[in-house]
Amino acid sequence: MDMIRLGRTGLAVSVAGLGCGGHSRLGMARGATESDAVSIVRHALDLGVNFIDTARAYGTEGAVGKGIEGRREDVVLSTKTLLRGADGMITPDELVSNLEASLVALGTDHIDVFHLHGLGEDEYDVAVDTLVPALERQKTLGKIRFLGVTERFSNDTTHEMFRRALPDDLFDVVMVGFNLLNPSARSTVFPLTREKDVATLIMFAVRRALSQPEALAALLEEIAVRHTITMPSDGLDFVSDAAGVSSLVQAAYRFCRHEHGADVVLTGTGSKSHLDENVASILAPPLPDDITDRLAVLFGKVDSVSGN
Repeated sequence: MDMIRLGRTGLAVSVAGLGCGGHSRLGMARGATESDAVSIVRHALDLGVNFIDTARAYGTEGAVGKGIEGRREDVVLSTKTLLRGADGMITPDELVSNLEASLVALGTDHIDVFHLHGLGEDEYDVAVDTLVPALERQKTLGKIRFLGVTERFSNDTTHEMFRRALPDDLFDVVMVGFNLLNPSARSTVFPLTREKDVATLIMFAVRRALSQPEALAALLEEIAVRHTITMPSDGLDFVSDAAGVSSLVQAAYRFCRHEHGADVVLTGTGSKSHLDENVASILAPPLPDDITDRLAVLFGKVDSVSGN
């Protein structure tokens, strides 16, 4: 397993991170039992993956807690709290209650990276004024080591929240949407994270469009119209057919892994064999220069889609 320094946290983490949400949620979203999900977590650890990201909203904290039992010291653990409740933005007391619930579910006394989950640009001021101070208090108490924040990439494909948040330098780790169809974080997010030594967790490396041919064809047509791009008649076959590339999914992971400014690439699945494939893809060499150059010409200015 390749390891990387997680920004200014100084933590040594695997470049492949186990994502426990998304469409799979360790397979539990598709009928897998918690015991099945526990086995995925343990298999990831056996592969050398030491960064695990979950959230209360995913319903997988319990499986992660059981999966890392006896191996907690080997794991860098990331979890999150949703910001919106029935009455709007959660209160500081509700945030602390959510943190306590996560600690119990995960079977630990501290969270390495605790995120404000899905922060919108319109919620940023309130979060900074009310929730960040509460997180700092929990950090002082030793229940949180580092502060993180995730964006709502499906609704914020241009990273407006991060354009505001990163200059304020309140967070040690950020989770950002980035993929070969929308590499806009390259110009709007990564220069700031590199400047401030903020770690990046890459989500949306592979979602629906890059794993389902029909979805990809429809999205490429949308991108072509919206951004006035002439797409190749055979779509992205030039990527998947390139020498040394086994599939478009493999290429998509390699694209993210070797981006300057990307630290941990998250991958989620409910299948051990699929996890093996994804981790191998993340560990594969960079894509050939001619492929990345052609992708830059096609999608370098695209910021309107998430790939979901």
